[in-house]
Amino acid sequence: MYLCRVLEKNTFIFRKNMVIDTELGIIVFIRSERAKRIHVRILSTGLRVSLPSKATQEDALKFIQSVRSRLLKKKSKLETGLQNSNILINENTRLQTLTFSVEAKSSERKNIHFSLKNNLLCIEFPSDANITDTQTQQHFWNGISYFLRKEAKRLLPDRTKQLADKFGFRFTDVKIQSSKTRWGSCSRSQSINLSLYLLLLPSHLIDYVILHELCHTKEMNHGVNFWIWMDRVTNNNSKNYRTELRKFHIPQ
Repeated sequence: MYLCRVLEKNTFIFRKNMVIDTELGIIVFIRSERAKRIHVRILSTGLRVSLPSKATQEDALKFIQSVRSRLLKKKSKLETGLQNSNILINENTRLQTLTFSVEAKSSERKNIHFSLKNNLLCIEFPSDANITDTQTQQHFWNGISYFLRKEAKRLLPDRTKQLADKFGFRFTDVKIQSSKTRWGSCSRSQSINLSLYLLLLPSHLIDYVILHELCHTKEMNHGVNFWIWMDRVTNNNSKNYRTELRKFHIPQ
């Protein structure tokens, strides 16, 4: 059963470990052992709030209220970025990945066909197909993602090991995921997760993301010591790379 409460004209609908906010979306609460303060992460669906041991959901909601205007501004910016990241695949598209380019062309085929040869992924579709249709575009991206995953599994674990050996990091595992909310992550067990969509980035930014996660094996936060590590492994270019990475968005 839902409980509704109004705070400063904003309606919160409460459920276990979750709140639905009329402006910010779904707010999910996660209890974090390593969190020293309330941390809010903006997602396309709402907010993810990490709570330290002594903080309550009520504390978090009060904090969210105090920074609501700032959160709404950042959320609007994120949504604009997501809209810009919806890459439409058509005959004029020239999509370049790390190891292959993508072209789409109409043909006499009765179905959609993918073929990767000589570093070119060719997508052939029926000449009478409506390729602006959402379902067709999803079919295109399912195929592209299939080949991105294969290439990511072939290349990214080895590249992670190369960079780890070069700078003296240790990690337990590398997993390739289809995450559309983050380029990578690192667990407390030092297992690194990398999005297959990393292959849509320039090679130096792929390395930046991998190094970012490797640095988390030393520092599990984004404090001063973490950025000291990042500057050390990027020749003091971490700020420039971080700014450049913000110009890229994972396709939605």
